[in-house]
Amino acid sequence: MLAVQALGFIAEEPDLLSRFLDTSGISVEAIRTAAAEPGFLAGVLEYMLADENLLRAFADRAGIDPAEVARASAALGGVWERDVP
Repeated sequence: MLAVQALGFIAEEPDLLSRFLDTSGISVEAIRTAAAEPGFLAGVLEYMLADENLLRAFADRAGIDPAEVARASAALGGVWERDVP
């Protein structure tokens, strides 16, 4: 659920969404399908963990400790099949 919230947080801001799309290589049209995959959601959290400002902004908005994002990412784990050659 936290990963879905994180994706929603990113999607709310056009600049954040644009940067996420550029970095991940995913299209807007593919996000809904990809969001059903735990590996993709783990990737969303990893993306957030790589940017401390983004992480803190999300954690503040969600009212959580930023460490919760790391724990959720570890719990989801896995590899998004798009990453497999």
